[in-house]
Amino acid sequence: MKDDSVYLKYILACIRKIEEDIDCGRETFMGSHLHQDAVLRNLHTISESTQQISENLKRKHPDIEWKSIAAFRNVLVHDYLGIDIDRIWKVASEDIPKLKKSISKMIKQTDKKC
Repeated sequence: MKDDSVYLKYILACIRKIEEDIDCGRETFMGSHLHQDAVLRNLHTISESTQQISENLKRKHPDIEWKSIAAFRNVLVHDYLGIDIDRIWKVASEDIPKLKKSISKMIKQTDKKC
């Protein structure tokens, strides 16, 4: 198993990609399967990566909805025909910035321990 910091940094890299992919604005995003697919892929990768983070670290950060992220992963993987692009936009534009802040804080804390 890799160190938690590896997954945290990878999550942050995925978040940055999502930010780039939604920077075009809602209208462009809604009309572009390339932007949608890129965001969906990075959301999937984020949700998979959170599953690799130690339970100990997750317990220290109850402000992050770890179970919701895991449930969201299941929707992305198993209910892909039912994905609501409006909901994906909301996650990318509203929830991801909050996650970025929390993950950035976690990275700073884990980097200080080294």
